[in-house]
Amino acid sequence: MSLSIHPLTSSGFAGEVSGIDLTRPLSREQVTAIDAGMDRHGVLIFHDQRFDDETQLTFSRGFGELEVSSGAEMSKPRDRRLAQMEMADISNLDREGKLRAASDRMRLTSLGNRLWHSDASFRAVPAKYSLLSARAIPGTGGNTEFADMRSAYDALDAETKSEIEGLVTEHSNAFSREQIGFLKADYGEENQLKLKPVRHRLVRYDPRTGRRSLYLSAHIGAIVGWPVPEARMFIRDLTEHATQRQFVYAHAWRQWDLVIWDNRTTMHRARRYNDLTDVRDMRRTTIRGEGVTVAQVQEAA
Repeated sequence: MSLSIHPLTSSGFAGEVSGIDLTRPLSREQVTAIDAGMDRHGVLIFHDQRFDDETQLTFSRGFGELEVSSGAEMSKPRDRRLAQMEMADISNLDREGKLRAASDRMRLTSLGNRLWHSDASFRAVPAKYSLLSARAIPGTGGNTEFADMRSAYDALDAETKSEIEGLVTEHSNAFSREQIGFLKADYGEENQLKLKPVRHRLVRYDPRTGRRSLYLSAHIGAIVGWPVPEARMFIRDLTEHATQRQFVYAHAWRQWDLVIWDNRTTMHRARRYNDLTDVRDMRRTTIRGEGVTVAQVQEAA
């Protein structure tokens, strides 16, 4: 059976893929077909893909250079559950495989994943694709919602499109975690440089498809040249616009699903579940982007 994609939304935003086993070596033609599907849809869902960490890493490398997980970067080796630095641990489990307690710092920090965001927008070279494998899922809840930033841009009025065309925003992990009660100082002195804001265009243009998209994320804390309160309210207004129901696909996970999404043209958020009683073990690999979206501020000599 050859690869086929069935649209899951009327706009064609998300697609369900059949006819391919991603855990086996793929041909260049198959990788190209998946890339083309990502350009059309932005989110692709593959069922019954029984990855282990090594096969997921191998498959992911077919799409580009892997990022080191920010969670792995900012944690001590003794606190990590997964050995590979390129594998992000999107779970409610500690190093011993036990459920994290209600007061566990890592549990509380991970609640930020329930904010609308784009993965690694806090990096000067932001992420391309994210690939999330569902190894264990809770009995209820724990869905992931995706928002179509291309359609959201298209739906803006001409005046707003003109206003935002040249705007540059500042992103940092500290901005998103500030919204749920963490201070920048809470990350420790050794991680402060990793929290330095980076700059990105608010509107991104994709030469492959000829389409523009909003580049929004909970990691945005400022717009260059704007007063911070005005900037944050404007970003909130744009986020409310971009996450209206007509732009959103909600994915109800099955065990062994793999979902790939394009961080340049989508936002996403995790939804609530009973993480104190139910295991949710998801493992994410992330493809590094091709370059910066705008020049970064240089450190003074």
